[in-house]
Amino acid sequence: MDINSPVGLSGQIAMARRLETIASNVANAGTAGYKSEAIAFSTVVSKTQPFSTSFALSGGPHPDLSSGGLRQTGNPLDVAVRGQGFLAIATPAGNAYTRDGRLQMLPTGDLVTLQGHAILDAGGAPVTVDPAGGAPEIAADGTIRQNGRVLGALGLFDLDLSRGYGRYENSAFIPTVAPEPIVDFTAEGIVQGFTEDSNVNPVLEMTRLIAVQRAFEAMSASLEQRDQALRETIQGLGARGG
Repeated sequence: MDINSPVGLSGQIAMARRLETIASNVANAGTAGYKSEAIAFSTVVSKTQPFSTSFALSGGPHPDLSSGGLRQTGNPLDVAVRGQGFLAIATPAGNAYTRDGRLQMLPTGDLVTLQGHAILDAGGAPVTVDPAGGAPEIAADGTIRQNGRVLGALGLFDLDLSRGYGRYENSAFIPTVAPEPIVDFTAEGIVQGFTEDSNVNPVLEMTRLIAVQRAFEAMSASLEQRDQALRETIQGLGARGG
């Protein structure tokens, strides 16, 4: 049985998935609040006789949740998250959680993202301010004040992405496990007048992209050479038999 082709194909599939992930990281290097992603690899051993055979297996993606750099904008509707928390937004796909805190105020007073998704408080309700009340003041715990009056608070949530998640519009996550509201703001909190950059290192990702591309090309060339040698062997045996 020819086992080399399936083994090589498993490696190519795993590297193709890695290429897709790296390309997505590079494409989102300038996306506010974006968290880079990697693919975990493992090995599956087949008990084929007379030898065991190892196949490459690409597992699910896992995000790097380290903070990106903070960029001061001076815009009172821009907020960055200090620590590991996430802002909640209402989307057509359900509640999603993001570090992109570039907000805008609608004429109705609703606070929404640049894409128009409502910002939610800790209870999951949309946050609304006074559209005629001037620039809001947003405290570290998310409390929103206008003219000294408390009008609401931005919700901040702790995500567990180890059990699975989906992406929404690049920078947001939809976790499998429902997140918990953050109530201790000692290490977590909101910073008004700042936005968070992507945590992607473009130089490092480009280096990885080149390395994986070369490895993919080398494996493809190796498989092609083996297939060519196998064809020549079969042709040679056929000629002798004739």
